[in-house]
Amino acid sequence: MNHLPLIIKREYLNKVRNRSFVVMTFLSPIIMIALVAVVAYLSQINNDKKRSITILDETGILAEAFENTEHTTYTILTDSNYADAKALVKAQEDFGLLYIKKSTDTLNLVETVNFYSDESPSVSIISNLERRIEKRISDIKLQNDGVNIEQIRASKTTINIAQETFDGEKTSKIDSYLKLAFGGAAGYLLFMFIIIYGNMIMRSVIEEKTSRIIEVIISSVKPIQLMMGKIIGTSLAGITQFLIWLILGGVLLFVVSAIFGIDLTQIQSPQQEMINQAMATSDAQNIAQDLIAGFVNLPILNLCVAFLFFFIGGYLLYSSFYAAIGAAVDNETDTQQFMMPIIMPLILAVYVGVFTVIEDPHGTISTIFSFIPLTSPVVMLMRIPFGVPIWQQLLSLAILVFTFIFTVWFAAKIYRVGILMYGKKPSYKELFKWLRY
Repeated sequence: MNHLPLIIKREYLNKVRNRSFVVMTFLSPIIMIALVAVVAYLSQINNDKKRSITILDETGILAEAFENTEHTTYTILTDSNYADAKALVKAQEDFGLLYIKKSTDTLNLVETVNFYSDESPSVSIISNLERRIEKRISDIKLQNDGVNIEQIRASKTTINIAQETFDGEKTSKIDSYLKLAFGGAAGYLLFMFIIIYGNMIMRSVIEEKTSRIIEVIISSVKPIQLMMGKIIGTSLAGITQFLIWLILGGVLLFVVSAIFGIDLTQIQSPQQEMINQAMATSDAQNIAQDLIAGFVNLPILNLCVAFLFFFIGGYLLYSSFYAAIGAAVDNETDTQQFMMPIIMPLILAVYVGVFTVIEDPHGTISTIFSFIPLTSPVVMLMRIPFGVPIWQQLLSLAILVFTFIFTVWFAAKIYRVGILMYGKKPSYKELFKWLRY
């Protein structure tokens, strides 16, 4: 008799009715959104902070380089010295004093520029000051050489190479970043799902094994059915928890933004002033059009279908390993020696995806790792946005499915013997012996 549906139902209900599972399901998104809101609020306060910087320029040629911005006010001192300027800054409680000493070589100020302040300035503030001074000195040098600065600025040209496939599909540089973002998100989601819920399966097996409940269950259920029931039941519980996180997290984000007036986008822009300056000099409308075009060019249907199959296949493959490890040991401490061979392929897949796929999605390394079953769920999901032939996707999925079937057979043999073994820490040699039983 097939007891698999009953085992799946039992495993699912045991997980979702567990008090700690229920508490963490609703508490985790609350904690996460609270942390994000706090960081965004602190970033918002930092970005809205007004700073006043006093400048004492003894050279008399660099004052023009400093123009007031939304968050920074520059005060230029003329007839003053360092001591008076320092006293004035302290009296007015300004943020700092930029002191440019007079030098014999005015255009070589490596040792003659200092910034004084009570608190340590951020890297962005110092970089901004350096950039302004460097630009002003460069302009002066060019003028001294008889170069017309305005002509140079007028001669500068921005080239945006139009990209188009031989089939007539237009693309852009932004397309690559969008594709990497979608593929990276899919790969990272699978990676985290395997780590979190794979460990849950392993702990569940260990708990039933140590409590001796497994001896009663195994008398009426085949080991492979019990293992698959645990994997599928725990997976369904994980999907339920994940969906609740998405819904509850979205609602909390809206509530925090609407009620408390916290701009959550501030957490993504800690150097808001520099970003605003960059946007002011760029064609924001063209960028927005490229973003929309890049999103339209994404193979959305292919991504969704492939994500579903590769996500399920990859998770089931690794879950069978976790179940086998849980059956082979008596406590979580003993699992450490077996975890490294499982975690390493996942980490390798993420590194290959991030550092290789973005640069050469159809190269030899990216293609090979998208067919290796231990790395293909992550690497192939990162490659698909760049346009992977359907036959490659189907071949990779077929290899993944056959590997999963073999792994289930392999893990079931370890599971069959391991769930009844107590008091002994198995070695790799003993695990190979169990395969012959």
